[in-house]
Amino acid sequence: MKSEKNEPEKPPEKHHTPHPNEKDHTHHSIKEKKHKESHHNHSVNHVSSQEPVSPHSSHHGHMMEDYKKRFVVSVILTFPVFLLSPMIQEAIGIGDFISFPGDEYVFFILASLVFVYGGYPFIKGFIKESKNKRPGMMTLIAVAIIVSYTYSTAVIFGLQGMDLFPELVILIDIMLLGHWIEMRSIQGASKALEKLAKLLPKKAHLITEEGKIKNVPLESLQINDKIVVKPGEKIPADGKIIAGKSFVNEALLTGESTPLDKTVGDEVIGGSINGEGSIDIQIEKTGKDSFLSQVIDLVNQAQERKSHTQDLTDRAGLWLTIIALGSGAITIMVWFGIFNMNLAFSLERTVTVMVTACPHALGLAIPLVIAVSTSISAKNGFLIKNRSNFEDSKDIDAVIFDKTGTLTRGELGVSDIYSLNSEYDEGDLLKYAASLESKSEHPIAQGIVSAVEETFKVEEFESHPGKGISGIVDSKKIEVVSPGFIKERGIDPEDEKVLNLFSQGKTVVFILIDEELAGCIALADVIREESPETIKQLQNKGIKCIMLTGDTEGVARWVSDELKLDEYFFQVLPKEKAEKVKEIQDRGFKVAMTGDGVNDAPALAQADVGIAIGAGTDVAMETADIILVRSNPLDVVALLELSSATYRKMWENLLWASGYNAFAIPLAAGVLYYQGIILSPAMGAILMSLSTVIVALNAQLFKFNPPQLRKGNKK
Repeated sequence: MKSEKNEPEKPPEKHHTPHPNEKDHTHHSIKEKKHKESHHNHSVNHVSSQEPVSPHSSHHGHMMEDYKKRFVVSVILTFPVFLLSPMIQEAIGIGDFISFPGDEYVFFILASLVFVYGGYPFIKGFIKESKNKRPGMMTLIAVAIIVSYTYSTAVIFGLQGMDLFPELVILIDIMLLGHWIEMRSIQGASKALEKLAKLLPKKAHLITEEGKIKNVPLESLQINDKIVVKPGEKIPADGKIIAGKSFVNEALLTGESTPLDKTVGDEVIGGSINGEGSIDIQIEKTGKDSFLSQVIDLVNQAQERKSHTQDLTDRAGLWLTIIALGSGAITIMVWFGIFNMNLAFSLERTVTVMVTACPHALGLAIPLVIAVSTSISAKNGFLIKNRSNFEDSKDIDAVIFDKTGTLTRGELGVSDIYSLNSEYDEGDLLKYAASLESKSEHPIAQGIVSAVEETFKVEEFESHPGKGISGIVDSKKIEVVSPGFIKERGIDPEDEKVLNLFSQGKTVVFILIDEELAGCIALADVIREESPETIKQLQNKGIKCIMLTGDTEGVARWVSDELKLDEYFFQVLPKEKAEKVKEIQDRGFKVAMTGDGVNDAPALAQADVGIAIGAGTDVAMETADIILVRSNPLDVVALLELSSATYRKMWENLLWASGYNAFAIPLAAGVLYYQGIILSPAMGAILMSLSTVIVALNAQLFKFNPPQLRKGNKK
C-alpha cells in the first residue's frame, strides 16, 4: 500500500528528466530554513574541528584496552600460580621438582597480584553496584573472588583446609576475557562522526580579490568567500554557483540517484562530487550551519537516544547473585549457628557454595556464542558490530530500505527501449545511441553504452548544451536528444508507453535518425536482481517492507510496484529519514533500517537495528550495527535467521550455566552431609569447570551446525 498521509506537505512537481547539460528545475535546495545565515565577517570552523564525538566512545575504548592489559598480565601470572599450587603439584606429580623453601609465600604473592591487579575492575564494579543498590554480575564476581582470596589466605597462614588460589586466578582470567570481548563489541560507533567529516576535502581553491587562485585550508573559509571547484573534486562547502556549469553527484548526501545538472544560481552541498565541468561557488554555509554538520548532529543525537536491550547475562547474573549470596549466608548461619559446627567447617561450606555458584560458565555463555556467531556471519558476508542490536534482530517486524544503492544499484541502466518507427527495431536504436554516447562521459551516456557489447564508428560528433548530441553513424545522421529538444522541433510523441515512462520518473532520451523521430530509450536506477526475492522472503516472515528515497514520486512508485513493497516514502531529506524511522517505530514496529549513504546515517542510528550495505560509505558502515559486505539485500534475510539461531543458542547456554546451580549449590551447602555426601571446595570448582566445558562445547556445536542461511551469491 502506498503511503498517502505521510507524504511531504508540498506536492511533488511534475517530473521532467533533462538530458545532459539541461538545467533541472525540479530539485529543491537542501538549505535548512531553521538555520539563519551567518554574518559576513563571522569566521567558521571546519566541520571536523567540531569533533562532535560522543564522550562515551573514548571511555569504552579506554575500558577495552584496560581489560585487555589486565587479562594479558593475569594470564602470564596464572602459569606460575598453577605450578606452585600444592593441589596441582600433587595431581600431576611434580612436587619434588618444583617445591623449594618458602614456595607457599611466593605462591601467595603471585596469586595476590592477580587478585589485586586482575580483580580490581570487579571490586570497583561491586562498590558501584552496591552504591546504586543494583547487585549484578560484578557483585557476584567480586564476592566470589574476595571470599576465595580471604579463605585461601587464611589457609596459607594456618587455617585448616585447602586453598582455592588456582580457581581464583582462572576465574579472574575468564571474567577479564569476557569483559574484554564485550567492550570490543560496543566500541566503534562514534567513528561514524569522524568519517562524516572526512567527506570534505582538506583544502579549497580560494579566488582572491585580485582574481588569483590560492589553495587554503578548509578551516579558513568564510561566508561569501568565492572558490573554484575543478572537475572530479569534492565540493568543500555549501554554497551557490556563480559561474560555470556541471553535473554534481549528491547521491551519498541526499539519496538522489541521478547526478544533477547545476548551473549559475543553483545550490551545491559540501561533500558532494563535481562532474566534468569547472564551477565557481560563493560560500553560504560552513561549520555548524552546513548540511554535513547537521547530519553529524543528527547521527550524534540518534546514537545517544538509542536504547540498548538489557544484556541477558546481566539479568541472569542478578538472579544468580541473589541466589548465591543468599545461599552462602544461609549456609554459614545454619552450620555455625544452628548445628554448632566449627568456624572452619562452616566457612568451607560457604566458600564451596560461592565457588560452585561462581559464574565461570555464565561469563562465557554469551561471549562464546557471539564469537562463533560472528565467525559464521563473517564467512557469510556480514559483520556484526553491535551485539545487543544484533540480538534484537530476531524481533524485527518492519524493514525500511533506502532505495539508491540498497534495493537498486545506484547507477543508471537501460530499462526500456521503444521503437516509434517501423524501419528500426529496438536493437538498432540502442546500438546507434550507444555509438554516439560513447563519445560522452555523462552518466546517462555510460548507462546506454554499458547496455551494448560493440558500437559503430562515429564521425562529426557534436555536443549541443541543453539539447543533446549528434553525429554520423553508419552513414546516418543520429541525434540523441532531450524531451525539451523534440518539443522545440514541434514533435510530440503521443504514445501511451512513452508517457508512462515519464510517469515512472525515468530518464528518457529520444533518438532522431536523419532528423526523423525513430524511438526513445528510458534509463532508471537499476533494481538489484536479489531485491524481489528479498522482499518476498521478508513478507513471508510477516515483516513489513518499506522504502525511503530522496527521488520523486514517480521513481518511488515504479520501484515499489516492481518489488511489491508494503509502503514507500519519496522526496525524503536526511533529517526526514530519521523522522520517518521514528514514525514507523511509534506505530509499534521494531524497525531495521538498511542503507548505504551519508544521508542514511541518522536513520541507521535511529533504527532499532541499523544495517549498512558494504559498498556504501564508511560513515554508513560505522553508524550501522551490522554491515552487509556483499551489498546484497538478500543477506538481510540471512541476518535475521542467524539472529534467531544465535538467540536460541544463547538461551541454551544461559539455561545450562545458571540451571546447574539448582543441583550443585545444595550439594555445596552440605544438604546431604548426614548421608555421607559432602562436596569439597575443589569438587565444587570441578563442577563449575565442567559446566564451563559444556557451555563451550555447546557453542562449538553451533559452529559445526550453523543455521541454513539463505543468501545470494552475487557481489
